[in-house]
Amino acid sequence: MAAVVGFEELRRPGRYVLLTLAVAGGYFGAGRLGLLRELVVDGAVFTPIWPPTGVAVACLLIFGLRVLPGIALGALLVIMSITSLHPTVFVILVGNTLAPACAFLMLRRVGFRTDLGRLRDGLALVFLGALSAMLVSATCGAGLLVLTDKLAAHSFWPVWLGWWVGDAMGVLIVTPLLLLLWTVRLPLDLHRWKEAFGLAAAIGVIVPLVTHNRVSLLFLIYPLLIWAALRFRFAGSMLCALFASVLATIAATQETGPFADLTHVEVMMKLQAFNGTMAFTALLLSSVITEQRNTRISVENACQELAEVLEHLTAGDPRQGGRP
Repeated sequence: MAAVVGFEELRRPGRYVLLTLAVAGGYFGAGRLGLLRELVVDGAVFTPIWPPTGVAVACLLIFGLRVLPGIALGALLVIMSITSLHPTVFVILVGNTLAPACAFLMLRRVGFRTDLGRLRDGLALVFLGALSAMLVSATCGAGLLVLTDKLAAHSFWPVWLGWWVGDAMGVLIVTPLLLLLWTVRLPLDLHRWKEAFGLAAAIGVIVPLVTHNRVSLLFLIYPLLIWAALRFRFAGSMLCALFASVLATIAATQETGPFADLTHVEVMMKLQAFNGTMAFTALLLSSVITEQRNTRISVENACQELAEVLEHLTAGDPRQGGRP
């Protein structure tokens, strides 16, 4: 018995180390993906979508604060992959670690549910998890550039805005997808596979067309987003938003399509406005639809239980000795 207890005690630290390394690896991998596309504003480089923030917030919501060392390690690995280590870099490391932690604490404070089955959960993720918490990382990063004379003081706000929106976009797009993936159970419900195939085909044709056409037709993506949310809720709307955001980011960094002949600041503002409104629409619309669906199911279950009670009252329950 003592040997079994000792083995279990050894397994717990081992599992924690594996979890920490897995979170760090996921953060680092997401960071490398985010660095594939960059924008330059006033000499400062930032990513329009920073997926690691979404990975970090999702891991915290699923596993709790115990994964915070893994997030810090992943952030350190990303920083080491793009620059040499010096004391000022640790300010960015602290900001990138504290921002997801603040998001988690604020979301937990308001009773956030990871299934995003209520409108209040969608609103909380937008305004607390993304827009509020990511102020920490953006302020630390842009402020450090100014303090170290790597950025002029008058360029603080454009860079700060781009940094903030990029981090927030990671939460708005990546976090819901990871939370959804965590709750997926097999076998999958494939009774709408024909409609799903048709939607995917429409997205695969229209989104590349509008994101690489010089005529500004980005608004044509919103009907697809609404279709995806109405019929497939988070799985459809967030995948559609992710695909559209990636293609729009590619077009913006290449300065093609609707982003051609614009200044760097104009490209940033147009891209971030499009990505932000699209993610906001997808997240909140899916939350409303999911909440209404859950309410309908609850009402149907309550009606069924009430019908069974009335049946027992009128016909009698043999288990209670009633007469038929």
